[in-house]
Amino acid sequence: MNEETLNLSLRSFLKRVGINCQREIEMGVRQALEDGRLQGDETIPVKITLEFGPLDAPFVVEGEISLE
Repeated sequence: MNEETLNLSLRSFLKRVGINCQREIEMGVRQALEDGRLQGDETIPVKITLEFGPLDAPFVVEGEISLE
């Protein structure tokens, strides 16, 4: 295994994940604010699930995003 190749590939993947997730969350929050489903002072629970072939079970990261 080439450690440098793995590192560069992993960083590229995580960058795409971060950019796309941020965009989706921002669009979702804006739409929910427009629709009245959010007031703008909430803390929203979030969860990301990573499915990675060799893992026996998905890896889950949970957290919160504050709007105020």
